[in-house]
Amino acid sequence: MKTVGIIGGSGFIGSYITKIFLEENYKVKVSSTDISNKGKYEHLQAFSNVENLEICAMDVLDIPSVEAFVKGCDIIVHAGTPFMLDVKDPQKELFEPTVNGTQNFLQVIAKTEGIKKVVLIASVAAWNTSFPLAPASYPSDHIFSEKDTPYIGEEDHPYTQAKYYADQAVRKFITDYPEIKFEISSVSPVLVIGNSLSQRQDSTSMGMQYLFKNKIAPNPFIEMMYANDVMFAMVDVRDVAESVFQAATRTGLHGKNYLLTSESYRISDISLMLNNQPPVADAATVYDNALAKNDLGVAFIAARETLNHCV
Repeated sequence: MKTVGIIGGSGFIGSYITKIFLEENYKVKVSSTDISNKGKYEHLQAFSNVENLEICAMDVLDIPSVEAFVKGCDIIVHAGTPFMLDVKDPQKELFEPTVNGTQNFLQVIAKTEGIKKVVLIASVAAWNTSFPLAPASYPSDHIFSEKDTPYIGEEDHPYTQAKYYADQAVRKFITDYPEIKFEISSVSPVLVIGNSLSQRQDSTSMGMQYLFKNKIAPNPFIEMMYANDVMFAMVDVRDVAESVFQAATRTGLHGKNYLLTSESYRISDISLMLNNQPPVADAATVYDNALAKNDLGVAFIAARETLNHCV
């Protein structure tokens, strides 16, 4: 039985990833920064083959705990960076766990024996930190793909900048370790939507869906989105989990970073669909998923179907 370690395996996306690997009869190790808080991961006990699940204490900022966690793993999935938009201290809340945590993780896996595959969940911000907007210098009809040069804007949100720099650390690692004995690849989802597998109330993705459904603007960043009726690219959380599983179990993907996306709609239409009403406008393509479809074999669920499912 192969062992997969899933950092962040009890979060919104991570729970779906844990579920798939358990269903596929893997031994699964899931990290928790606070193992005494069972509310963070108790929902995982409802999954099939739960006897193969182990919850382990780990903090990405503590290298010895990362070393202990990855030891004995055939596959490692890093889904443990925070998704936060409303932050008071970007350095502490975002850059340290996201960038420094990724660097710590890479430092550890470089010297760990037995690893065969590593998959990191990056972000669309690895390609465009202005998401959901397009950079001002890009043409209005530009369709983003993996052929684009990653873009970072100095005034963009700290969350997207942190994800960008974490991805750059991964790219540098791949260049610096050309003889590494395992494959490492990344997936970069756009806005991840879907239903949560837990009753936790700390999911930013679920929070975004709630705001859009009820047309709530708690801060200037969200107000700007409503004012401009921003076009949002979305992807079903089930497709993200399936993409991670495929990236972790297929070979020949070393060094690749896949955009994970379905169609795009404006916020006004997203709100309508979350309230079980039809959109006014047709879906658009802003981000391209052709490479993920080809290499990972994922048939992405239509965004409208996902939004209706969320109702």
